Amino acid sequence: METPGTLSLEQQFKLEVLQKEVKRLTQEQAQAYLMELMRQNMVKDNLLKHWIKKS
Repeated sequence: METPGTLSLEQQFKLEVLQKEVKRLTQEQAQAYLMELMRQNMVKDNLLKHWIKKS
């Protein structure tokens, strides 16, 4: 059984694939990717907070 703070086997595999892809990026591409990832994470946080307030 998975705990909330751990990754599933599928997630671990996806993370390894992503790691290989990120290694091929230039510094500028990696920075842009990180900024977009952070933006998406903030949007996700806002959605979760909104849904929690609604319930």
